[in-house]
Amino acid sequence: MKQISFVFLLMACVFSSAQAQSYLDKSWKEVATHMPDEWYGTTEATTVAANVLLCQKDIGGWAKNKPYHHPLDEGEKAAYEESKGEIGATIDNGATTREMLFLAKVYTHQPEKEYRDAFLKGLNYLFEAQYGNGGWPQFYPVRTGERVRYSGDITYNDDAMVNVMRLLEDVFKDHKKFKALNIDDKTKAKAKAAFDKGVDCILKTQIRVNGEPTVWCAQHNPVTLEPANARKYELASFSGAESVNIVDLLMDLEDPSSEVVASVEGAIKWFESHKVEGIRLEKQVNKEGEKDLIVMPDANAKPMWARFYDLDTEKPYFCDRDGIKKNTLAEIGYERRNGYGWYTDSPEKILKAYPKWEKDWGTKK
Repeated sequence: MKQISFVFLLMACVFSSAQAQSYLDKSWKEVATHMPDEWYGTTEATTVAANVLLCQKDIGGWAKNKPYHHPLDEGEKAAYEESKGEIGATIDNGATTREMLFLAKVYTHQPEKEYRDAFLKGLNYLFEAQYGNGGWPQFYPVRTGERVRYSGDITYNDDAMVNVMRLLEDVFKDHKKFKALNIDDKTKAKAKAAFDKGVDCILKTQIRVNGEPTVWCAQHNPVTLEPANARKYELASFSGAESVNIVDLLMDLEDPSSEVVASVEGAIKWFESHKVEGIRLEKQVNKEGEKDLIVMPDANAKPMWARFYDLDTEKPYFCDRDGIKKNTLAEIGYERRNGYGWYTDSPEKILKAYPKWEKDWGTKK
């Protein structure tokens, strides 16, 4: 029996060691929120948490696209320390909310005060960054310069605002992932108020055609609330991609208002009428020997949706870095054609969920 126990212990140690090594080969997104639950109580998680604390901006947020789980040399540490007061904190690409979720996981297993303090500092950053109309900019403080002007727009792109609102919802609902943090009632109430303002902003920014609600642009002007341009190839449009998780969030609301019901029904109707059918995407090798994305006819293909639809014609468009709209994917250059997501099937998930939601909350109820 002792021999069996020893073998089991040895195997467990080997597995733990392999797991500890493998986290460095993963993305920060995986390490932050998708490691086995017990990993967040390890010394490896403690080491990563030290980096996350160091890299938090003075204002409370974090920069994006940083591999916070990788070891930092002294030069890198000094650079992060020196840049704490600089502009760069953002909610883009999952930044800030992801670091907060990581700290909550580590605190649950290792209740060190500095982890909780950093989480709450991040939460206060989200409160401060919110506009009076309920929206959140991509960067706060907003980056300067005309080239990145869009960083001050209300940002739905890449689910930036939805990620913030989902976190706030989990805070005021006292989700189990935040239980250990023991967040006080005043802060929960503040999170609820910020979430409700976010919903109001979503309803006010929804694009209307002939008075009927449709979907959203990936970003909206923070003053006029109108659809806005971002990068050269991201012109103001109906968004077939970013609108999906906005609708998903609205459909998850408990006892939705009549305004929310109308918003969801309008978006569902728009998705139904803007399917792209009869085509599929295929990678083919071109004459230069490179893999190239090609649109192929296929009567049996599942429906897709374009990422961008023209605000006037409501037809899909594609755009290169010159900012000129094209009608087909083949008309834009190789780099943008293959380096960006021009089609999506993500609306399918809300169309599947809609019948049940309609039964519970639809106007026919």
